[in-house]
Amino acid sequence: MENRNQAWVYCSIDAPEDTHGALKGQRQQLMDYAAQMGFEVAGSSNDLGSLPLFMRDGFLRFIDAVETGRANILLIASQNCLTRSTMQLAQFQALVENYGLRVYSPLAGALFDCQ
Repeated sequence: MENRNQAWVYCSIDAPEDTHGALKGQRQQLMDYAAQMGFEVAGSSNDLGSLPLFMRDGFLRFIDAVETGRANILLIASQNCLTRSTMQLAQFQALVENYGLRVYSPLAGALFDCQ
């Protein structure tokens, strides 16, 4: 993949519904962060609930964007938006390394950077 800054905004909460607007807040925070970092937002998705990471529709949309060359950066509010499972985190890390992705959070900066 060429060196470009195509970011995917991924929002997730482990509640069954978003009664307090948390997803909207996450999305706005990540869109602002993308602009601050100079990333072009290629797309966004979100998930509710606690399904395993690789079974979530929103996360699968991100994987599709990566596989089709539309995204090479993932923006998340925190690592907990992905998973709290070390097994799933290891699978995610393998995905990041395989595709040479970068993962950023506004509060933590670079979480994974395979560039």
